[in-house]
Amino acid sequence: MSDQLENQMLPCPVTSTEQIPLNSEATPLFATPVTAPTVKIPVVLAEPTLQIVVESDITLNPAATEIKRVKKNVFLNQVKLVPVRFARIDNTDFFRVTRAKLFVAGHIRKNIEYASSACNGALQDRIADVEFSGFTDLTFPQTPGGSTPIFGISEFAEANFLNERTQLDARLDKAFFQNLVKYNEQPFGELVAANFFELDFSPIMASPEGTFSTLREKIVLDLTVKVLQVQQVRLGTGSTVVTPILNGLTPPSL
Repeated sequence: MSDQLENQMLPCPVTSTEQIPLNSEATPLFATPVTAPTVKIPVVLAEPTLQIVVESDITLNPAATEIKRVKKNVFLNQVKLVPVRFARIDNTDFFRVTRAKLFVAGHIRKNIEYASSACNGALQDRIADVEFSGFTDLTFPQTPGGSTPIFGISEFAEANFLNERTQLDARLDKAFFQNLVKYNEQPFGELVAANFFELDFSPIMASPEGTFSTLREKIVLDLTVKVLQVQQVRLGTGSTVVTPILNGLTPPSL
């Protein structure tokens, strides 16, 4: 009998493999001096914190007697920038955005763990998506000397002609068209942080051993996002381009 109990308490076997140690060393680098190189990189335009307030009712089935834990995450469906004010860049055909509307939409994913009325019952799990959407006003630059969105405006021109026979009316069958289309880098968003302040309760107060099937939640979410745009940036003087030196792989210079 004791042998049977001892066999039942043995841990489950696990297959493992001992790893072989590998040698490593720093790869030498060669720095090539360059004068004010121009790079194309994502530039941070703004990093606002938006306050989002939502209220919702979540149905619990089976009914709950006690909420144990609530985990939350944010999923964004869109972060879109709509420019509404512009300033021309010197004498170019491009404009800096000085004011814009930022549209944000997504949902809060809630994972609710709660106890039911069953005696020694397992914890129940309820997943709910709470949607939200809204907009905020942004002015650029956000800080003195900061970056701004840059857009080129497409243009359309048309030239019409006089009837060369009569010189008195227009030729409707003849026209000259000119289209200038500028393709811009689309500003995009990046999720940075989400800070939740939440109150969950039953709309109808339940007794200590009673149950409730509706959970009402009031959430205040401080959502921080980055707004970026890929732009050409000229680095300062004295910059260097760094390349790795891979001995045996790089062909010798001619």
